Amino acid sequence: MECIENRNESADIVNIKKTILAAICFINEYYETYICKTPCMISSYRGDKWIEELLQGHPTRFHNMFRMSQAIFLDLLKELECVHGLHGSSRTTSREVLAMTLYILSHNESIRFTCERFQHSTETVSRYFSIGLEALVKLSCSMIKPIDPQFGDIPRNILYDHRYMPYFKDCIGAIDGTHVDARVSNAEKAAYIGRCGSTTQNVMAICDFNMCFTFIMA
Repeated sequence: MECIENRNESADIVNIKKTILAAICFINEYYETYICKTPCMISSYRGDKWIEELLQGHPTRFHNMFRMSQAIFLDLLKELECVHGLHGSSRTTSREVLAMTLYILSHNESIRFTCERFQHSTETVSRYFSIGLEALVKLSCSMIKPIDPQFGDIPRNILYDHRYMPYFKDCIGAIDGTHVDARVSNAEKAAYIGRCGSTTQNVMAICDFNMCFTFIMA
């Protein structure tokens, strides 16, 4: 009996030591990851400084990066800030939030490469990309809509063209669809594979006779 008790006590001691060792390893990993972190993005040439250089530089450079001119960028920034809730923080300006969002969308860029370009963490870039994207979606909802939701007037292109009037007097626009390349998780990939074998998003759009989009669905 005494031998069995000694064996049980030894097993308990071993289990306690294993538990203590596991706890020490966990605490050490947590300390190195969240408390004693080594700074990664330490370049002095940070994102906002780069944006300022592009705003003051040649228009082609700015257009290559963000697919628009400096003037349109600033007008878009003002609209998103004042009307659609775009915001930054004390360390990341709303101008930089918009620039990061456009940079990712324009070049199909990854979060990690955007982190290096703007010198922010993956968490910061991912969070502000979501904020910038949300503001752009709100803007699109306010702009992509019919000028006259009741469609009370016959479009001039039809009204004054005897080939179409009166046969197309109730026509409100043209509709078409296209496929846009998309990144999809492996779990959902099968539903997005197109006839060419790549993953795409099916997009349907309607435009009026002034070539303005009035409806988009993806």
